[in-house]
This record gives sequence, C-alpha cells and structure tokens, in this order.
Amino acid sequence: MSIATEAPPTTAELEIRGLHASVEGKEILKGIDLTVRQGETHALMGPNGSGKSTLANVLMGRPGYAVTAGEVLFKGENILALTPDQRAARGLFLAMQYPVEVPGVSVVNFLRTAYKAVKGEDISALGFRKHMKEKMELVGVEDEMVRRYVNQGFSGGEKKKNEILQLAVLEPDIAILDETDSGLDIDSLKAVATGVEKLIGPSLGVLVITHYQRILNYIHPDFVHVMMAGRIVKEGGPELAKELEDKGYEGIRQEVGLSAEEAGDAGEASKE
Repeated sequence: MSIATEAPPTTAELEIRGLHASVEGKEILKGIDLTVRQGETHALMGPNGSGKSTLANVLMGRPGYAVTAGEVLFKGENILALTPDQRAARGLFLAMQYPVEVPGVSVVNFLRTAYKAVKGEDISALGFRKHMKEKMELVGVEDEMVRRYVNQGFSGGEKKKNEILQLAVLEPDIAILDETDSGLDIDSLKAVATGVEKLIGPSLGVLVITHYQRILNYIHPDFVHVMMAGRIVKEGGPELAKELEDKGYEGIRQEVGLSAEEAGDAGEASKE
C-alpha cells in the first residue's frame, strides 16, 4: 500500500535570461542573466549610468522600455507581455526610486485597494486594518502617516518607509528595491533598511539595487552582482560588497578590463 505524501512547496523564482533593452533607440541593457529565488537576498551594485534602474523598470513593465532580446521568467512564465498590475498580481513588487504623490488618496485607502487588486480577494475594512496594523508595527510606521495622502508632503525618509509598508502589506514573493537608499540621511536609511531586514525570510526574495555599500550594513545579501555598461561583470558573495568598498568601481572596472568610456556607456533613461 502506498502512502500519499504531500508535495514540497514550490519556490517562486525570477529568472532573467539574456535580457537586452533600449530606450528611445539607445541600448541600455546588453545581456543580463540573473536569477533570484524566494528566500534569497541579492544586491545589484554599480556606478551611476550602468543600467540598474532600467533593469528594475523593465522587470516591472514600465512603459517606454523596448525589450529587444531575452526573456524574464517568473514562476516559469515569461512575463514580458504582462502589464505591471498583472506582474504584481503574480507576486512581483517594485519599490520605486522616486515614489510619486497621489493627492486626495490616503495611504490606508491606497493600500487596501492595492491589496484587493493584487490578492484578487475582497477584505473588510476591519480585516484589512488589522492586517495593516500588524505590518505597521513590524516596520515602524505610525498611525498618523497612513491617514495622510500618499507621499504628499512626505520627507524622503517617509516616502521610502511608505514603500516598505506597501511591501509588507502586499506580501509579494519577489521584491525589487530600486535605490531605496537614494536621498536618505543615515537615520532614515537605518530605519528603512531595518524594516526591510525584518521582512526578509523564506517567503520573500529580494533584489536590492544600490549605488552605495552602506545599505548593506543593514540588509545582508547572500549574493552580490556588479553591473557596468549594461552587463553584470562580476558576481560573488557578501565579501564582494566589501571588495567594492575597498577598491571602488574604478578598481573593478580595471579588473574586468573595461575602458572608462565603456563603463559609462550604458547610460540610464532620461525619465529616471
């Protein structure tokens, strides 16, 4: 007699294969290969103009970016033809480098609407409030902030903290954090990064996109990738971030044999 066994849970996986993309006819991404799984934390580092934010926007389906080759698989499905909301509903999340204001819409109403859209289920106001309150306590957000209009009059730190609250409430499988440390002072950086670190676990895979090593003092990556000229030129473990701190991007550029012109050739889209 055979005994039925429960199938092991599947692990969500974001797999980027040979990705090329351009903006207004200029090639920015020149062949990206990268895989992020649930439960893993990856840091993608690189100098300004290397194509990091372009990659984040392409992964989430922002208009204006033309994918010219390659594919992006999420849970085995090529998602390049999907709209941003469809990608979000499948469990992909992007914390934006420059969060936008949404006048007239409170944070709590915005989050409840987003939750219902992403999860595809209705939830009572009371049920959502309980869920949101648990996440607010986890990432250190006060009641006063969620009563305000989305990002209107927010400081840089409050905008980024609001992005992390969205991440906590929506509970995606894979999160892309695009320059979350951009424009933050050291206290705000610590508060935001500590909130992210609390969310990291077996059910969440994270791709932290950053120019500076400092955020990695609080978010500890399993893997580090260095991007230059629209390509990933070096990969390693956490020790690679320390090497970057010691050598700088110039040292890595010389090590991998890129000229100064090539290293700055990728550019970033003007809309970023």
